[in-house]
Amino acid sequence: MKILMLGGTEFVGRAVTDAALTRGWQVTVFHRGRHAAPPGVRVLTGDRTTGGDGLASLADGTWDLTVDTWSDAPSAVRDAARLLAGRTGHYTYVSSRSVYEYPTPAGLPEDGPLVAGASPDAGADVPYALAKRGGELAALDAFGDRALLARAGLILGPGENVGRLPWWLERTARGGPVIAPGPRDAALQYIDARDLASWILDAAANGLGGAYNTVSHPGHTTMGELLDTCVRVTGSRAELRWTDPDVLLAAGVEPWSDLPVWLPAGELYDSLHRGDVAKAHAAGLRCRPVGETVADTWEWMRERGGKAPQRPDRPLVGLDARTEAKLLAATDSP
Repeated sequence: MKILMLGGTEFVGRAVTDAALTRGWQVTVFHRGRHAAPPGVRVLTGDRTTGGDGLASLADGTWDLTVDTWSDAPSAVRDAARLLAGRTGHYTYVSSRSVYEYPTPAGLPEDGPLVAGASPDAGADVPYALAKRGGELAALDAFGDRALLARAGLILGPGENVGRLPWWLERTARGGPVIAPGPRDAALQYIDARDLASWILDAAANGLGGAYNTVSHPGHTTMGELLDTCVRVTGSRAELRWTDPDVLLAAGVEPWSDLPVWLPAGELYDSLHRGDVAKAHAAGLRCRPVGETVADTWEWMRERGGKAPQRPDRPLVGLDARTEAKLLAATDSP
């Protein structure tokens, strides 16, 4: 197959590109030139944020599949999708489960209520949920049932440039006592970027269209298994200090951002860790064991000197040292 990857040099886009190359597909990468493209691809450059002129290099060519991971202005998805509608067979837009109206109840399937007010014509600086839903609408408008909407949730794995799993790996690698957010058996739901990429390519090859919640089953792993694995693969002597969620919240700790991945029980936890994924798994989605995801992410980080890149448009995550020290001191108190 011939695939056009809009992006393709970082995290999810790179995972899709690598997976397609492994299958022997012909891959064209369209990007802004800020990062090196993978070897073996045809490279087109342009800046889709500048409108029509930025897409000039896409004026010619045909593809079986276009994959788009765009997360900003929906109008950029609109412009690319309209330009390519007559020259590509299938369009996959990597969306988000954030497009569902909040609060999202546990077990909500793909036909649940969606955020209102999203527009495919919106420019930059719209909230993330509206941007992703606007991107969906743009893809559907141009491709109809040839558009596949992959509604991912928490995405982990090698190449992660948001900092969630890398932060835990860096922190446990430093050793010593580590604040671990309880309970240990809190069930997690996520997707390894490589498993998402593999499913996207299979789904496109099979002509699937419409929306799919593309994450693991709820409880694919637990907070305890995730952090225990971080300690094991880094070979550190970190001591996980499991701490009650009420203690953390009372200390001003922000779930998800200060302690990545973790959410206390409640509406947001139900939204992100208890979604219905029966449709995608019936369509072949498979998720590798958490141990493989963690170990491979650590190996990738070690190749980079123990650090991971950080997307400039995303805030830094992780608990600051002072707050952690105070919490650790409190856990040491009689």
